[in-house]
Amino acid sequence: MEGKMSWTVADAVDYKGFPADRSKTGGWIPAALILGIEICERLSTMGIAVNLVTYLVGTMHLPSSTAANVVTDFMGTSFLLCLLGGFLADSFLGRYKTIAIFSIIQTMGTGTLAIATKLSKLRPPPCHASASHTCKPANEFQLGILSMALYLIALGTGGLKSSVSGFGTDQFDEKDEKEKSQMAYFFSRFFFFISTGTLMAVTVLVYLQDEVGRSWGYGICSVSMFVAILIFLSGTKRYRYKKSLGSPIVQIFQVIVAAINKRKMEPPYNVELLYEDTPEATRIHHTDQFHFLDKAAIVAEGDFERNTVSAPNPWKLCSVTRVEEVKMMVGLLPIWATTIIFWTTYAQMITFSVEQASTMERSMGGFQIPAGSVTVFFVAAILITLAVYDRLIMPFWKKWKGKPGFTNLQRIAIGLVLSTFGMAAAAVVEKKRLAVARAAGATTATLPISVFLLIPQFFLVGSGEAFIYTGQLDFFITQSPKGMKTMSTGLFLTTLSLGFFVSSFLVSVVKRVTGGSNDGQGWLADNINHGRLDCFYGLLAVLGIINFVLYLVCAVWYKPRKPKPALQMETIVNGSSAEDKC
Repeated sequence: MEGKMSWTVADAVDYKGFPADRSKTGGWIPAALILGIEICERLSTMGIAVNLVTYLVGTMHLPSSTAANVVTDFMGTSFLLCLLGGFLADSFLGRYKTIAIFSIIQTMGTGTLAIATKLSKLRPPPCHASASHTCKPANEFQLGILSMALYLIALGTGGLKSSVSGFGTDQFDEKDEKEKSQMAYFFSRFFFFISTGTLMAVTVLVYLQDEVGRSWGYGICSVSMFVAILIFLSGTKRYRYKKSLGSPIVQIFQVIVAAINKRKMEPPYNVELLYEDTPEATRIHHTDQFHFLDKAAIVAEGDFERNTVSAPNPWKLCSVTRVEEVKMMVGLLPIWATTIIFWTTYAQMITFSVEQASTMERSMGGFQIPAGSVTVFFVAAILITLAVYDRLIMPFWKKWKGKPGFTNLQRIAIGLVLSTFGMAAAAVVEKKRLAVARAAGATTATLPISVFLLIPQFFLVGSGEAFIYTGQLDFFITQSPKGMKTMSTGLFLTTLSLGFFVSSFLVSVVKRVTGGSNDGQGWLADNINHGRLDCFYGLLAVLGIINFVLYLVCAVWYKPRKPKPALQMETIVNGSSAEDKC
């Protein structure tokens, strides 16, 4: 019997629901099949996002501010829907079904987008705008079809982001040393596939969209995802499946509801009298923060179900450990809130910065660099920063301070500072670009100024992402309860989502408030050559400074829980960041 058990994985089952046989399920082959889905998702999402603004302005004839908001709303929704995908995977569908369903939805979305960009009736007639002639913008029906395609993609992307990496790690048994080492290698391959997908998206796919045709570019995304789905489904009998344990969102609401219902009750003088049924080995001891939530653990009449001995109604009575888990999540919120502005800055790199590039000299020898491909500098900055940190900064820091790198809060701070400098650099470059535009005249399509002047802003914000992404994910993973790791990662992803939505909100507000200035053009004119985008970048730099001060206050206030093994930057790169990198 024991010999047989050694060949089964304790917490996993096969496709028939029987205990998973270690020799027939899991391991590298099933994990590799899952990686195919990830690279295609990355190819589609980034290939669309980094070059969409040029299509909206150049082909759909939308104002630059409107085009930027379409992109940021699309990206924000994609990240926000990660929460929906995670909830469905944890509570109902499981990761396998969630991946299969949402990858099909994304395939439908990219297919619809390919059709929308191919049919001439789904876009306005082509024209060249001038000072005396305004192009006819896309009508509601044309924008409606485009929006339907984009939000189908967003829905599919959200579901995939929440489950792909987790299902990949399910193929390895953490209790087996050999498979545990293979899991670490899987994470490094996962990050490699993310990087590969992103680089292909911002180079090859963007080039195809601009030089061959949008429909070809998006069609390739749809076909490749369809093939990846077939490959993914072919491994059904080889996968290991973990049973759904329920969503931590429900557990959080149980504590909140119980605390509200007992808001008029006084807590006992001795915290030992609060309800606790968690085994001693996994208990979290009571803390003095957020006293209101302690009321959820006060024992009152009617808390226990009738005809049962020890099972309380979880909506009426929660254990101290459950309450402390919620307290830990609440304690993350100030840091969470002060990192949103970074992703608002990030949003400018795939919207207005790309639009800037479209007006600048982009030739290199005899080759014309597509405007969307300038984001390759951003990707390169991330990879270079991670390599420098891993090979130079970490060894030096360990030798000097005796610590293996910066803490998670320090890395977040560095990311915020770099992004603020990035916006300041962007404002300076834009001021120079506008001066060239005024000198060249309104009829000049390509300004005599090199696109390589945009490298500083891409590099600073890209380096900032390398620090803040790894710092955020490290912070949310190590400072959250063990049973809420997925929830805390989802909380992290909402900072990306809200960052994009805040960008849309700021653009709308600035557009309205400054509409009467700059000869009626405002800061964000329909044509950026007639606006004051430099002022908008300056505003973001100022908001970055204010946010950084608030972040420092929150970082000083935060009381970390007892130390856990730190997830340093190279671990995030090879591990946890890959888990939910979008």
